[in-house]
Amino acid sequence: MLDLIKLRNRHGYQSIRDIPNAKLSGMHRGFPVIDESKCMDDCQKCSDICPASAISLKPLSIDIGKCTFCGECERVCGYGSVKFINEYKSGSTDREKLIITSNKSFEEFRKDAIIKRKEIHKLFGRSLKFRQVSAAGCNGCEMELAACSNVNFDMGRFGIDFVASPRHADGVVITGPVSKNMAPALMDAFNSVNEPKIVIAAGACAISGGIFAESDELNRKFFDEIKIDLYIPGCPPHPLNFINSVLDFIRKK
Repeated sequence: MLDLIKLRNRHGYQSIRDIPNAKLSGMHRGFPVIDESKCMDDCQKCSDICPASAISLKPLSIDIGKCTFCGECERVCGYGSVKFINEYKSGSTDREKLIITSNKSFEEFRKDAIIKRKEIHKLFGRSLKFRQVSAAGCNGCEMELAACSNVNFDMGRFGIDFVASPRHADGVVITGPVSKNMAPALMDAFNSVNEPKIVIAAGACAISGGIFAESDELNRKFFDEIKIDLYIPGCPPHPLNFINSVLDFIRKK
């Protein structure tokens, strides 16, 4: 026992201490900054190369609910109209706010991206358990969500955990574009969670279908019938994005 205590002491505190203020490497591709004034007439290179059809022209905008953050639009644009910064907190309670327009700063986006609800904090502010449903995901989002509970990010210290059964959960986290085969299973999982409950769409595929949006093999009726409480963009979302988005949603401040 003494040896174990000594070993634990040598390991030190391994988790990120200040999750809300944690910084990522400058190489991380996060929030897009758009300056349409730099565009040349009739140029649509960024739109043509986007694999997820996330870019609209006139006015120029990027839907980060569709975006895979591949960076190809920034690479092919020779005018500096699109640039990704490393700010990663992109969760929103409003799907429309994920459409980023010209000259919209990260600070402006963050100001009203997540609308606070008193009942959410009252019910789930101290303990929140999720059942994660991979609805035909590639396992990228699923791996990042699993990382949320590792020693580095330690989501459990905030009372937030993933559980094995929807019967033990307070909500559902959806990943993947929702295939025809997974649509009934997703609805079953949702119905198995007792009211009141939270529904989160994590990753481009869950939010919009991502690069598979036009596939005939999808069945996304779930999103027409069920209100989504929180959207967390990414391909996949970084663990810090997921944790901070959930904390912003359930906390008073």
